Amino acid sequence: MNTTTQTTAATTLSIDGMTCGHCVQAVTKALATVPGVKVQSVAVGLAVIETMDGWTTAKAVAALEEAGYPAKAVGDAAATAASVPAKSGGGGCGGAKNATPEGKPGTKTSGSCCG
Repeated sequence: MNTTTQTTAATTLSIDGMTCGHCVQAVTKALATVPGVKVQSVAVGLAVIETMDGWTTAKAVAALEEAGYPAKAVGDAAATAASVPAKSGGGGCGGAKNATPEGKPGTKTSGSCCG
């Protein structure tokens, strides 16, 4: 009889570029698309996910990078959640993600996500 138990580990991700609730939604959506990732919580600058291995965690970080949010795993969620400083967004990010001075879409001119 072959019995294998797969265990998941909670990992805290430090995420740059998040400033508001829209960013939280975008990060949550990006993480939800990664197979093998269970999202525990997302807040401005921080996400706690469960994965089975480091490879899946790396895929989650890559998905966030692709969505425009540089991220890195900072360790075990239980050990690091209290040590990762909360980032405040001040209520909104104040600019369009794809706005340009000439009004041409597609070139990001600020770290903001919504207008």
